[in-house]
Amino acid sequence: MKIGTPKEIFEGENRVAMTPDSALQLQKLGHTCVIETGAGAAAGFDDAAYEGAGVEVVNTAAALYKAADVVAKVRPPSDAEVKRLRAGQTLISMFNPAGNKDLMEAAAAKGATVMAMDMVPRISRAQKMDALSSMANIAGYRAVIEAGNNFGRFFTGQITAAGKVPPAKVLVVGAGVAGLAAIGTSTSLGAITLAFDVRPEVAEQVESMGAEFVYLDFEEEQADGSASGGYASVSSPEFREAQLAKFRELAPDVDIVITTALIPNREAPELWTEDMVQAMKPGSVIVDLAAEKGGNCKLTKMDEKIVTDNGVTIIGYTDFPSRMATQASTLYATNIRHLMTDLTPEKDGVINHDMEDDVIRGATITHEKEVTFPPPPPKVAAIAAAPKKEKVKEKTPEEKRADELAAFKAQTKNQVTLLAVGAALLLGVGLVAPASFMQHFIVFVLAVFVGFQVIWGVAHSLHTPLMAVTNAISSIIILGALMQIGSGSWLVILLAALSVFMCGINIFGGFLVTRRMLAMFQKS
Repeated sequence: MKIGTPKEIFEGENRVAMTPDSALQLQKLGHTCVIETGAGAAAGFDDAAYEGAGVEVVNTAAALYKAADVVAKVRPPSDAEVKRLRAGQTLISMFNPAGNKDLMEAAAAKGATVMAMDMVPRISRAQKMDALSSMANIAGYRAVIEAGNNFGRFFTGQITAAGKVPPAKVLVVGAGVAGLAAIGTSTSLGAITLAFDVRPEVAEQVESMGAEFVYLDFEEEQADGSASGGYASVSSPEFREAQLAKFRELAPDVDIVITTALIPNREAPELWTEDMVQAMKPGSVIVDLAAEKGGNCKLTKMDEKIVTDNGVTIIGYTDFPSRMATQASTLYATNIRHLMTDLTPEKDGVINHDMEDDVIRGATITHEKEVTFPPPPPKVAAIAAAPKKEKVKEKTPEEKRADELAAFKAQTKNQVTLLAVGAALLLGVGLVAPASFMQHFIVFVLAVFVGFQVIWGVAHSLHTPLMAVTNAISSIIILGALMQIGSGSWLVILLAALSVFMCGINIFGGFLVTRRMLAMFQKS
């Protein structure tokens, strides 16, 4: 099959759906490649680079659509581009089928197969084809860079001869792919980063990246992200009010706000209200990544940057991936190449459009003159559901007393049993052993028992478990030595004194070292 990529006609779009590297990989699958002249120029790939990779360069889009069996694009096709499609031809591009029903029906009427890259299901096997995640990753990174470009201070704090510079405080609303990319970039630049998301399961991800998760003092059972492919779900009005109250509390303190909250097939929820903008300090920056869907801040103007009366800059650009066209094109072309790998399982240049495959079926919105959107849910869950944590029921005072009494009875029973067994063994040894041996043996047994009871009962929070064992052994030696100091032999007295001296150093020195070690972990 011949795979072709036309030049994007959407104004300001710099990305391209095929790079020289991805073309080489497509050729290994048995396909040939064709591209419209100048298609990759805005992304930093000239025609010579494509020709060097064995790609045929044609002069016009009409010639490309005529030559290609598979057309790979970035943006959804225009009416004119849909008219160029023919029966049996495959179009792969972003499409937004829910918002472009007329284009979808027109493509189906032409007999073309359309695969929407924004409909690739979010299952583990399809991550390598997930163009939405690839572009969201870039958008999150670029949002922080754009915020820094419009922020008048450093991200990281500094202490210089000229004065002290406090670190910037960044709040990221929504911890999806774009949000996590923004968090990673912000923390890498040295800012104090806060993050909020309605899905409680992402708190650990946020904290593992060095940011602080913003918790609400509100109890509500949230829908697991696995039920919606990892996306957030609609919250209750009560939860929303608690959320807005928390944001109002944070607004005067944060310097940069990056909002990424989107719900599939809905307008972007309003999370940063006008009064919050008014509460922010002059020079603060808001980057609204949901601007294309109405914005999380209703003051946002799509594709514009505005400055409010109180000096807050609000950025509503929708082309963040296009502003990093080389990187975005590389990732998007790789996503398409992986999709073509699934479509060409034999690597013989022949496409096998298997509608039983979850990924292929999910991405296909028209096939054999029929509209196949919306697809059925995938057979495999999008992501593993977070395990439900059982709430530990707090015990009543009566139950606590009962547990303590039961533990005391069990401990007493064990001690009485051990004493009885020990006494029986001691009696058995005394029946056969000489009196001189028994005198020393009884001293040893008593030393072991008393030392164990005294030292082993000390809580391990005061010293390490290893130190507890060594101290227990040292105490046994000390008690045995003290009982031998009254001996009539000067050699026994000398050895007993040395034992007491050395074991005393071991015990007191151990506690001293442990204390210094614990002090290292205490905040001054």
